[in-house]
Amino acid sequence: MTTYKYAWNGTAESVAKCVGLDLPISTKAAVHLCSFLRGKDMQEAKKLLEGVIQKTSAVPYKRYNDNVGHRKGIGPGRYPVKASEIFKNLLQSVEANAQSKGLNTNQLTIVHICAHNAPLRWHFGRWRRRRMKRTHVEIVVQEKPEVKAAQKQKKTAGQKEPRRVKKVKVQEPQPKPSSAPKEAEKND
Repeated sequence: MTTYKYAWNGTAESVAKCVGLDLPISTKAAVHLCSFLRGKDMQEAKKLLEGVIQKTSAVPYKRYNDNVGHRKGIGPGRYPVKASEIFKNLLQSVEANAQSKGLNTNQLTIVHICAHNAPLRWHFGRWRRRRMKRTHVEIVVQEKPEVKAAQKQKKTAGQKEPRRVKKVKVQEPQPKPSSAPKEAEKND
């Protein structure tokens, strides 16, 4: 079996990868889901996909949006349920890969996710043949550094950082030389 060549060219060590080949989903829906999930935390991405599956949050369609209905707050969008279920399985797979590499699964971020057209196959049993939709999806996650996670915990705990007080030099008022003779003239 040949090894799969990822489109991601990063060299980081704290990385886990996963690829889904010949997935039976639309490439257009997969492209929109990829742009919806790119850069998100793992837990946040799972919540978003669960919302799409339950049809409570829609995926914004920015490229292929002819005749796509508008959703509240995002513009054109849809609920690609079948693709979301497959993406959820891929996220579980990449999380398992990260766990086997010894990475902390609570601090994973999706650094690369993309969809490609796969070779189209013919439906079986049709007199007039019809092509099936196939898509390759690749996901790369990276463990976040612990420093940033510690800072987020401080912010979420409600502890405010002490305000920095600027040091201002206070200048003593200098006596005006011209005012003293005028007072002397008034007294005379």
